[in-house]
Amino acid sequence: MATKWGILSASKISHDFVLALEKFSPEDHKVVAVAAKDISRAKDFADDFGISTYYGSYEELGNDSNVDVVYIGALNHQHYSLTKLMLESCKPVLCEKPFCINAKQLDELIKLSKAKNVFLMEAMWSRFTPAYQKVVEVVQNGTIGTVLHVQANFGTQISNIERIWKKEVGGGSILDLGVYPLHLVDTILGPGKPVFIESKGTLNSHGTDENMSAILEYPEGKIAVISTHTKVEMDCSAYIHGTTGTIKIHEPFHASNKVTVNTTNNHTSSYTFVQPDTRKPTIFPNSVQLRYEIDHVRHCLKKGFIESPVVTLNNSYTVQELMDRLRNQIGVHYEDYDTSP
Repeated sequence: MATKWGILSASKISHDFVLALEKFSPEDHKVVAVAAKDISRAKDFADDFGISTYYGSYEELGNDSNVDVVYIGALNHQHYSLTKLMLESCKPVLCEKPFCINAKQLDELIKLSKAKNVFLMEAMWSRFTPAYQKVVEVVQNGTIGTVLHVQANFGTQISNIERIWKKEVGGGSILDLGVYPLHLVDTILGPGKPVFIESKGTLNSHGTDENMSAILEYPEGKIAVISTHTKVEMDCSAYIHGTTGTIKIHEPFHASNKVTVNTTNNHTSSYTFVQPDTRKPTIFPNSVQLRYEIDHVRHCLKKGFIESPVVTLNNSYTVQELMDRLRNQIGVHYEDYDTSP
């Protein structure tokens, strides 16, 4: 039977999510409902994608017995409350990154998920792409030796976008962009936590971070260096350096379709992953690759899991804690959501 999806928020990322989902057979995945605060937006979204049911309230989506799992593509500051609403309705949830504004919120959601015995996962789609799968394979098989250094930048000119500069909606480069390099670092150097973190950044007039650079030290001399920026275009490749070689995840590393492996014996291997075309262009680069996390969720639900074995709730919680520490170090405080200065 098909996994029947409900889409919460008629957003740009929800648009790409459904385009990616369309690449599956309707016998495997089907969108059966969409909800938005503005019912006209929900109707337009439903008409665009041939979705049979649309709602002007999120509560109605949570009460729809035809929905097996809910994808939340709302703004950052809404993730906690909307995920909580869906979990309380016993709906499995795939929530867009960043999971929450802070670790305290996420801790509450994890406890609720376990109490209700309901599936919960952060939509860290990068982790399921063929490029990331290849990277993990190369690291685990020892091709580049012991990994000692990870470098990843994510910089793009988005500082004029309201959801980026506005504090009230959970804006800033760390939550919006930094979540990607941090999840990469956690994938390669985790699941343990860093023993030292030092970050610097620049705030805008609204008190959100326009940029951030950080060094994270892990046990055994392993180092990660990451940067985010909302005012300049950076080389958004990522590099994983080991004692016998280097992996390059070509930009944009979080949605890459190419990986190059160079070893110290002058052997180079390149891997390119061709992606299918969508019915119409996606808004975000290479986001047809959202389909890999979509199918992973179906696998988890069929197995009766309440969390992903790939992006665990502990992985997401670790990254959320790291984002809290980085924000605190550079002076970004969300007064409406943070419980301590």
